[in-house]
Amino acid sequence: MLGPVILAASRSDRMRRLISAAPVTKQVVDRFIPGETVADIVPIIEDLTARGLELTMDVVGEDITTPEQATHARDAYLALIDHLKELQLGERVEMSVKLSMFGQALEGGHELALANVRPVVEAAAAIGTTVTLDAEDHTTLDSMFAIHEELRKDFPQTGCVIQAYLFRTEADARRLAESGSRVRLVKGAYKEPAEVAYQQKHEIDKAYVRVLKTLMEGEGYPMIGSHDPRLIAIGQELARQAGRKLDEYEFQMLYGIRSDEHLRLAAEGHRMRVYTAYGTDWYGYFMRRLAEKPANLRFFLRSMVSKG
Repeated sequence: MLGPVILAASRSDRMRRLISAAPVTKQVVDRFIPGETVADIVPIIEDLTARGLELTMDVVGEDITTPEQATHARDAYLALIDHLKELQLGERVEMSVKLSMFGQALEGGHELALANVRPVVEAAAAIGTTVTLDAEDHTTLDSMFAIHEELRKDFPQTGCVIQAYLFRTEADARRLAESGSRVRLVKGAYKEPAEVAYQQKHEIDKAYVRVLKTLMEGEGYPMIGSHDPRLIAIGQELARQAGRKLDEYEFQMLYGIRSDEHLRLAAEGHRMRVYTAYGTDWYGYFMRRLAEKPANLRFFLRSMVSKG
């Protein structure tokens, strides 16, 4: 399996330098990350929302090594919110944040991440939108869920992400499937050991369906994060069985992947939210996109050969 190899490469400084220096890299990165600044991304937001889509915005960057970098990350999100306020799009454009970007891995990181993310959540609420806390590797999740619980005391619309490949996720889903909760379910995109996570695709897919059924039968708001046509169809059927209306759940997919499907679901009346990343520190995000799906890796390799 190439996925774990690619995920290991995402932590390699040597591979970062090699891939960043490849002439074709920017062309391929642009498929997944359509801009480096807020100014770059505003036309994308306007275009996608005009097409009937919703968005969740991610300022890329996770390898934080100082409190100053974490503060800079916070300020980048606050600047994004200032621009979203001008666009007056309300909940149609929310934000996704990785707590590692807010200093979670530093000394005193739990408190630091909470202190940095709270102003972002407050500012988002002030313009009528919200924030979803992305899930990262399994060692960070207890901290993430604790911060999520703390933020929901004042901002109950704050969302979180759970990952189907982790053994713990079925229990997490039962706990989170309560009234007012917003939970995005994804398969998972980190290299996790066999002691904590399913390793085979068929096992992960089965776990995904079990967890999604729990969320659909619960009282919260499920967000189906998948590009898999079979899981999308299963999600629609589970929603039907649970008696959910079209505005009581949503689909989420990554910018640059299955864009026609984004529009098809929106045209059918589904809420379809596009996970749209931007920024200069793109390497980790880009490598996980390659690891998640063989077609992404093939696209990159073909581009390198054709441009080499």
